[in-house]
Amino acid sequence: MAQGKSTQLIIAAVLAIFVYGVVAAMLGTLLPSFNLSGEQNGSVALSQALGLILASLAAGPLVDNKGKKIALLLALLLIALALFGLPNSGGDYDKIRLLMFVLGLGGGTLVTAANMLVSDIDASRRGSVLNFLNLFFGLGGMATPLISSNLLDNDAVKLCYLTAALTAVTLIVHFTTAVPGPTGERGFKMSEVGSLLGNPALWLLSAFLCLYVACEVGVWNWLVKYLITLGMAESAAKNILGWGFAFGLLIGRVVVSRILTKVAAPTVTLWAAVLMTVTTYGMLQSGDPTVAAAAVFLGGMAMAPVFPTTLAMVGDTFTRATATAMGIVITFGWIGLAASSPIIGAVSGADSSNLKNALLLLPACSALMVLVNLVLRPVLSRNRA
Repeated sequence: MAQGKSTQLIIAAVLAIFVYGVVAAMLGTLLPSFNLSGEQNGSVALSQALGLILASLAAGPLVDNKGKKIALLLALLLIALALFGLPNSGGDYDKIRLLMFVLGLGGGTLVTAANMLVSDIDASRRGSVLNFLNLFFGLGGMATPLISSNLLDNDAVKLCYLTAALTAVTLIVHFTTAVPGPTGERGFKMSEVGSLLGNPALWLLSAFLCLYVACEVGVWNWLVKYLITLGMAESAAKNILGWGFAFGLLIGRVVVSRILTKVAAPTVTLWAAVLMTVTTYGMLQSGDPTVAAAAVFLGGMAMAPVFPTTLAMVGDTFTRATATAMGIVITFGWIGLAASSPIIGAVSGADSSNLKNALLLLPACSALMVLVNLVLRPVLSRNRA
């Protein structure tokens, strides 16, 4: 790939992943402004998750057979429409759910297409490249709560319009960027469904990402709400989400992109799961803002390599129907969100008084990730043999 074309693709990929990071942090930042009950917040999160699930299932074959560009443009268009619509929902619960579903459709398509775009930039260093470029996901996630609390005075309307404008700019960049089309070599064919679905690595990677997303999105969606129940001001809680968790993701991916050149991906994700178990439990043990911010930062560091490194393992394992395999694994990630958010919302109660106990789901899922990783390791070794 020519240097100039590679640079253009990297810029396009960075913008797409940054937008995805901003969108991922939107719900947790917007929830306090919706003034909904705990159960309704859980239902709104479920609506977004259903959109993510449906989009990820469809995006894989779309990317494999029609190319990444059409999927990226469709994703960015849906996100922009949802974000322009949210400020005009009038706080109506049903409209909010519908718009979050559309946002999920756009987000699910974007994350599959953008990560495939990044994955193909340098296949020989897939894990390192995915972790490095996904640090812009952390940057986007950090920007959302920080801009909302420090520059926009927690104005949800301004935040939606600003993010919609950023998405529109990214849409224009992708429209004018030459993205390589599908070659047919890695395309999805119905005749290969049995081979793909019969590979245990696919289901173990799916289970691993399912548990991980339940943890990560649990923090994005519920941390601010949890800290507010401890008596923190909304702005302080959003700053902890931004400077703590999102910054931890960003720094962690910078560090891990170098580590992955020397340490195998399954080993990196195993230790990440161990550290997640410790840090997600620790972040629920203190209401002091400084201690909470430190624990949340360490939690972000622990989680940093999991999502992109898992997708790198998918790309290394499945050399055909790659985007379809990646879409299936990502879909199970969103199933983790779809399952965890309603559980957290229901256990937390209408007034969110039991939110701390509900969030113990996060260290529990992290511990299960350790077990899944230990089963996955020999399966990946047999696939490489």
